[in-house]
Amino acid sequence: MTLDADVIVVGAGNAALCAALAARERGARTVVLEKAEREERGGNTYFSGGAFRFPYDGIDDVALLMPELSERERAEVDVGAYPVEAMRDDLVRVTGGRADPGLVDTLLDGAFPTMRWMHDALGVRWVLLYGRQAYRVDGLLRFWGGLIVEAVGGGVGLSDALFAACEAQGVDVRYGTKAVALLADERSGALRGVRAAGPDGRHEITSSAVVLASGGFEANTEMRARYLGPGWEVAKVRGTRHNVGDGLRIALETGAQSTGQWSGAHAVAWDLNAPPTGNRRIGDLYQKHSYPLGLIVNQRGERFVDEGADLRNYTYAKYGREILRQPGGVAFQLFDQRAVPLLRDEYRIREVTREEADTVGELADRLGIDRRALERTVEAYNAACQPGEFNPAERDGLTTLGIDPPKSNWALPLSEAPLVGYAVTCGITFTFGGLRIDPRRAAVLDTEDQVMPGLFAAGELMGGLFYDNYAGGSGLMAGAVFGRTAGAAAAEAALSG
Repeated sequence: MTLDADVIVVGAGNAALCAALAARERGARTVVLEKAEREERGGNTYFSGGAFRFPYDGIDDVALLMPELSERERAEVDVGAYPVEAMRDDLVRVTGGRADPGLVDTLLDGAFPTMRWMHDALGVRWVLLYGRQAYRVDGLLRFWGGLIVEAVGGGVGLSDALFAACEAQGVDVRYGTKAVALLADERSGALRGVRAAGPDGRHEITSSAVVLASGGFEANTEMRARYLGPGWEVAKVRGTRHNVGDGLRIALETGAQSTGQWSGAHAVAWDLNAPPTGNRRIGDLYQKHSYPLGLIVNQRGERFVDEGADLRNYTYAKYGREILRQPGGVAFQLFDQRAVPLLRDEYRIREVTREEADTVGELADRLGIDRRALERTVEAYNAACQPGEFNPAERDGLTTLGIDPPKSNWALPLSEAPLVGYAVTCGITFTFGGLRIDPRRAAVLDTEDQVMPGLFAAGELMGGLFYDNYAGGSGLMAGAVFGRTAGAAAAEAALSG
């Protein structure tokens, strides 16, 4: 029988396209099924900031990813070092020790080589994350939190670069086409392709291997309520409207094993008046991630999290859930004029829910917060702030004393007018539950822990790596590493059969 392709990749975000390009690199005829039309292509990757977390030993490693980095630029930055064990500690720490060790090992082993591959073989260009991950301290731009690089053009630039590589390397991308079922041999169980729905109706596409990389279920209201719990149906979706769990459904129907935290998700502070799903013009700028520099309160004027518990990279993905638990699913980030110059660029866009006032009471009235309660909260917080040296580029230990919750770092009094406040809600990025894979080959396992012949998975529908929380930049990095792994293994399986 003549097959339509050697490898079919379902999805067209970062993980999927890395899989397709890795398969094509090994000589496999590769078809990508993109559910969205061309004008909405790219999955969640398009809406991301394009930041990648990887281990490195210093500026010389970083310079390998951006040969155009000048000596003057090198002299003006301090990127420090981020050893493998530091990244391992971060991934394990933020997930409460539950991240699958095999997945972590594969991610750590593959991260920097995959960054090099994306630059050298795929044409992805990298740049230092000046605007979001660096503060000027003692004359140098000091990068912090193990996250220092983004794709040129952010998520849009990353998506465009990967699609350009697909076109140049002869990957067949079919838009407006989704996989509705997996095709398996009745006797052996081996995958023989997918049943797809496209512009011309339903049809079969045959292949020797399939890579599922079509994201989680964050845009599926019913699945959010079923798996994440009550209230999640009102969360805003940060990214694509097309991630409704299709890939998960067809895999589970075929006997794949589920794993990971199906009740967990990456969810952040998102502008209160953002649209229900991602806006391709605004991208990720509805996010509001400078909260460690100020206070977060609810409508009752109460603080409910430790804003300075850790560097932003290690708390932002779990605080969306905390916001959703507040009255109305709403919270407010408050800053004074010492913090305002340090706020990230997303606070300066036109599409922002913002108020300003000279006093705490006036700001409360304008934002719809209980006035007297907020005045009491800020008064107690200001009195609890302790002396010390403020340093936004590291955990500075500048803390509060005698209030609950505390603010463990960056605790400066909220006092220099005018004060500004931003209204936020919960924005869900992706879900944590997914398919169990063999970490070294990204092959999907069935419910008896056996490899499902010809079926591979990568990206956000791969379970077991993230629980409760997330280290910024590790999602795109994991997508690229496991996408590359899955694509290479799929090509090997297809071409050796």
